[in-house]
Amino acid sequence: MILIGMFDSPFVRRVAVSMQLLGVAFEHRNWSVGKDFELIRQHNPLGQVPTLVLNDGEALSESSAILDHIDQTVGMSRALLPQSGAARRQALQVMALAVGAAEKGRAEIYERVFRPADKWHQPWVDRCRLQMHAALAELNHHCAKRGSDPWLVGDGLTQADITVTCAFTFLSEAQLLTFASDSYHSLRKLVERCEALPEFKSTYVAWSAPATGT
Repeated sequence: MILIGMFDSPFVRRVAVSMQLLGVAFEHRNWSVGKDFELIRQHNPLGQVPTLVLNDGEALSESSAILDHIDQTVGMSRALLPQSGAARRQALQVMALAVGAAEKGRAEIYERVFRPADKWHQPWVDRCRLQMHAALAELNHHCAKRGSDPWLVGDGLTQADITVTCAFTFLSEAQLLTFASDSYHSLRKLVERCEALPEFKSTYVAWSAPATGT
């Protein structure tokens, strides 16, 4: 299988981390949605990442769909997303907040990178930031409620922990956020715990803005 996209994308990275945790082998194409747009479009008409090219040539797009396929491949007993009940609902809700925050951060980045400065719409940027911080605050609250439990759902690492960590690290770097010492304290503890794992270390790449040139 071939995973297309750069690891500084939280959406690409959560797929890569998940595949490594599950022992699913893949080749990596470090292609940018900026300068490699046309290359990506050869596999995904939208030119978006992540895209996962299966061994038979079928291409899957959108990280949630890719992760669902991976979970189906390894089976219910090893799947990173809980299969049913309250645990599944909680994991999906946590993931929705993390993905939403990352998408708002990405929207602001695209405003800066792909639009000339005189076309930036500050009210839109402010709205994205408001939504992003609201999601992070809710995630921090969820982490705090877990108390001494090290993971967000159940008694083991799940897709919720992976997605939240990838999103928060991306936002911390790409948005150049500065946090007061007590801001998102519980959330940052989870992120630090995850980032210390080898699967996160091996997929960490310092964020850089998409390059639009050749």
